[in-house]
Amino acid sequence: MNPFPPSPAPTGTPSPASDATAPANGTSDAPAVVKFKSCRWRSAPEDGEFCTHRDVLPFAGKNDFKADSWCPDCSYYKLRRTPKKRDWSAERAGY
Repeated sequence: MNPFPPSPAPTGTPSPASDATAPANGTSDAPAVVKFKSCRWRSAPEDGEFCTHRDVLPFAGKNDFKADSWCPDCSYYKLRRTPKKRDWSAERAGY
């Protein structure tokens, strides 16, 4: 028997359950989530949302990955870059 009454949840901070029901339209994404979505270590969307880097995965796991815990200061983060198309005519002109 607990002699203390249950403490009321603070109304100013969202509960973890409300984060899962947040709109997925991208307008309310935290900076860490935006960074995670553009990171090259992010898993394929059909596999789930988690970091596949070999140093992060053992600690963060595949279930309940929280970008706020890992992505703001991630030293493995790097944007995906599309390779530039080479201009072969300019390179051949030098020969």
